[in-house]
Amino acid sequence: MGETVIRVDDRIATFINVFDVDPSQQQELIAILNEGTEKVIRHRPGFVSVNILASADGSRVVNLAQWRSVDDIKATASDPEAQAYAKKAAEIAKAQPQPYKVVSVYHA
Repeated sequence: MGETVIRVDDRIATFINVFDVDPSQQQELIAILNEGTEKVIRHRPGFVSVNILASADGSRVVNLAQWRSVDDIKATASDPEAQAYAKKAAEIAKAQPQPYKVVSVYHA
């Protein structure tokens, strides 16, 4: 799978991290997340996709990631290289990371 697909009962693990950030640092946070994804995250076992979303008011950034399993999420979270990027992000933003289960999807 080369793109983000969201389906109920899919065997994909969804991880969402909502960051509260000062609007003056939103672009810096996005740069950290993009760099971490390019250099580390996308090369980890079980990686499927990452989507970075920025709130229009500049106060939040959402990182929506998909993995083959929750174990892949846990392994990545414990990787020292991934932790280094998480630390950089935590220096300028408050993170609220959680695994999620897709329970409903609607389309037009």
